[in-house]
Amino acid sequence: MTKINANKVRGKIFIISGPSGAGEDSVIAGLRKKISLNRVITTATRPQRPGESQGRPYYFITKKTFKKIIKQKLFIEWALVYGDYRGCTKTEIHRLIKKNKPILWKVDWHGVKTIKKLFPKTTAIFLAPPSYQILEQRLIKRGKDSLNRIKSRKKFTEEWLKHKDVYDYIVVNQEGKLQQTINKTVVIIKKEISKKQKDLTFPKF
Repeated sequence: MTKINANKVRGKIFIISGPSGAGEDSVIAGLRKKISLNRVITTATRPQRPGESQGRPYYFITKKTFKKIIKQKLFIEWALVYGDYRGCTKTEIHRLIKKNKPILWKVDWHGVKTIKKLFPKTTAIFLAPPSYQILEQRLIKRGKDSLNRIKSRKKFTEEWLKHKDVYDYIVVNQEGKLQQTINKTVVIIKKEISKKQKDLTFPKF
């Protein structure tokens, strides 16, 4: 991988994070209509769904390939999420650094902790569901996963909710109020962007 001078890069990293069903993708889609942001494309091993393609919304690879990349130490962060691997490669971050715009990153709470160690000025926003019951209802209504798979996620979601302290902000995505949630998140991001801070320092990979 070609090295680039990433010591001084203007902009900020914003994390949108929440358990499946919290509405991350819908909020992110809304944000990108209101603010110029570059989104991190995560590498994932979950099956590709109808309407998805390579790079939209993930780079889809096999578990065998993913584990090979882990051994090569080419991920900045990675995690086993709901039985599938997800992570961000160093190549992906280099791609976004070159664009020199605020970066939007979707990860779980493990990823938040890792990213904040590498990039201390990262702003992490926790997108919280009103309750686990509503979260479950959303997943069932979405119809992308079996009921057994949805039920199996409960323990992981409950563990996630115990780690709200790793976030800078919490925004509750109330049922039927998606636009309100997007607007609240926009206010947070604009406030953070407007802060007068020194150029971000990125580690050299």
